Amino acid sequence: MTQPRPPPPGPGAQLGMLSRSGCRAVAGGILASLPGCWRRAAIHRSAQVRRRGDFFKDLENEFAKFRKKAKEALPGSDWSPLHQTPGLPPEWADIVIIGGGIMGWSTAYWLKKKEAVREGVRVVVVERDPTYSRSSTVRAVGGIRHQFSLPENIHLSMQSAHFLRNIQEHLNVVSEDPVDIHFNPLGYLFLAGKEQSDILAENYRIQRNEGAAVTLLTPQQLQRKFPWINTDGIALASYGLENEGWFDPWLLLNAFRKKAISMGVYQCHGEVVGFHHSTRDMEADDGSSISLKRIHHVIVKMPNSVECQPVKCALLINAAGAWSSKVAEMIGIGSGPEGTLEGTKLPVEPRKRYVYVFHCPDGPGLDCPLAIDCSGVYFRREGLGGNYLAGLSPAEEEEPDTSNLEVNYEYFHEEVWPKLAQRVPAFQSLKLKSAWAGYYDYNTFDQNAVIGIHPLVTNMFFATGFSGHGLQQSPAVGRAIAELVLDGRFKTLDLSAFDFIRFYRGTKVLEKNIV
Repeated sequence: MTQPRPPPPGPGAQLGMLSRSGCRAVAGGILASLPGCWRRAAIHRSAQVRRRGDFFKDLENEFAKFRKKAKEALPGSDWSPLHQTPGLPPEWADIVIIGGGIMGWSTAYWLKKKEAVREGVRVVVVERDPTYSRSSTVRAVGGIRHQFSLPENIHLSMQSAHFLRNIQEHLNVVSEDPVDIHFNPLGYLFLAGKEQSDILAENYRIQRNEGAAVTLLTPQQLQRKFPWINTDGIALASYGLENEGWFDPWLLLNAFRKKAISMGVYQCHGEVVGFHHSTRDMEADDGSSISLKRIHHVIVKMPNSVECQPVKCALLINAAGAWSSKVAEMIGIGSGPEGTLEGTKLPVEPRKRYVYVFHCPDGPGLDCPLAIDCSGVYFRREGLGGNYLAGLSPAEEEEPDTSNLEVNYEYFHEEVWPKLAQRVPAFQSLKLKSAWAGYYDYNTFDQNAVIGIHPLVTNMFFATGFSGHGLQQSPAVGRAIAELVLDGRFKTLDLSAFDFIRFYRGTKVLEKNIV
């Protein structure tokens, strides 16, 4: 007698996963509501199938018809038998990335890009602001330059520029429109007075030695190339000839996010509020005791709720930008005695910066690069309608309050505008239209990146502290972090100079070209 064929694979195919994620009770409740034949088949298959996967995602696929029938039975109702809170994280992940800005999503993309087998690495990105209304990424000016003084920074931006030039090969998503980040390749223009010219010339030599396409301009050459500039007080200028300019930060962030999600990255809306960890004491060479910590769960608080979801993980990446030191403090980084490794803090804090938008129909026009005056003020063209962006980093003793993102318009009239008008006479008749403020993840130690693993928290990696140039270097930094995590070392670029241990040793990695 022919045996009846078993029903098609149902939700029981995921019960092997449930034993790992602690969801037996949930599974039992759902199975109890199913027809008998499906329930028996599910129990039968649960003893055979042991594979990784997201339980609720697979249930969504398997029960599409079941939900449709249920809704038809309840006309006018929005009830769904398998509703899951949007943005709720899975119960476990291989890697949790804290921070869904450009650095977090770039890292997520490269981790999936480098995984040996499909779905081989489960990555979760946790972002507390799903609207990105306060995100440092989308409030950036969007510049990219090769004109740094450190070879590491030069190569990070050169690799990122190469990535952006071939962005369709990396971030294009099937069935989506081609990626366009509105790149304007008009270069950076650095202006130096007599006291700054030697530093500019030395930076130029380093940049050329590292392969950057940069040229030096005398005041006469500068006047011929950009006749709208007042060259009084200018001794030397450097100008990027290729792969420098600016782009739309939101478009790049969204391109990384869409591509990473299409590759299987989980997006979670919530705030990391703590960790579950274990501690192991070890004896150092000098006989002192050192405590090594390992994080086992990331505690995520759901938005507009008191509910918290623990996410079990193998390691995590702190890409929380201006708030990364707060994340580090949750695990006790910097809480030990002063002068010890345990007492060494992550020296990253938020610094507020203003960006002003003004209109000047008689301004430089289409050939306006992103110019940085020797006074520190910068400006660039914005669009094609005679609009420009400008800003100026304040002196250390004049840093504005970071508790809000309110804009000080008097700062523009008192500090920014006079410097703009002195360098570009046409800007004397500009009209201020709007402004916004954003945060730098400012490294107070040496204004450079923190990239790598913490020496005492053995599974926390850092990608933070970029002090204003993180956006432009994000494609290359994400790749470097993925290499460090999956390959155990830097392969494309050696960024070991940016490790955490330098804060304990007191060894600064200084960048002369900070804007």
